[in-house]
Amino acid sequence: MNVVEVEKLRKSFGDIDAVCELDLTIEQGEIFAILGPNGAGKTTTLEILEGYIKPDSGKVRVLNYDPSLHEREFKEKIGIVLQETEFETYLSVEESVELVRSYYPNPLPLDDVLHATGLQELRKLRPRKLSGGQKRRLDVALGLAGNPELLFLDEPTTGFDPNARRDAWRMIKDLKKFGKTILLSSHYMDEVEQIADRAGIMMHGRIVAVGSPSNLAKESQTTIRFNVDDLDDFPGSLRSGLNESTSAFE
Repeated sequence: MNVVEVEKLRKSFGDIDAVCELDLTIEQGEIFAILGPNGAGKTTTLEILEGYIKPDSGKVRVLNYDPSLHEREFKEKIGIVLQETEFETYLSVEESVELVRSYYPNPLPLDDVLHATGLQELRKLRPRKLSGGQKRRLDVALGLAGNPELLFLDEPTTGFDPNARRDAWRMIKDLKKFGKTILLSSHYMDEVEQIADRAGIMMHGRIVAVGSPSNLAKESQTTIRFNVDDLDDFPGSLRSGLNESTSAFE
């Protein structure tokens, strides 16, 4: 079963084409990452799939629903972790999770949510007592609380230090034990290599390559081209190196 099916998706904001003829398929139970720089269209794509933004054209099916219709059954089956979340400062970690659980008909048990996100020992603390990485764990716990079939993670480790990033990677990979499908966006190839089953590289509103992170990394190449009119204009040591390596450049 395909959890996400997108064909020729388009979305523009004025003269800016944020998403252009995008095609995407995500299978049930996989962790799929959309990888690309700022402005590539990652967040716009996620917001269309979540139902926040209506596309200009194209086919979009998520869990066999049209997200733009805002059906309650659809919203009950997805979880969303935004880049930034505002917490209820007067609620503890477990109280925050319980509040979100109360919104859904079949939520995950509280202890399962806390265990999956590594918050068991922090359950009585309020958000102001948590570190940045611990707050991100709480973000994910709130997204997971409703027992979603599909979990969206928008740039889950932006601004993290190396240790916090590794902790977040372990947490996200552990969520597969619950049989969840996870769609995340990221700037970082090393992050995608650590946690994703498949990835799509997005540039200028299009998915330009899809595959396993290891295969995408192998296929990546960098070509340097320049013209040299007169080698005599270069310093001696550099001129010597160019003479020896001319065949490697165009």
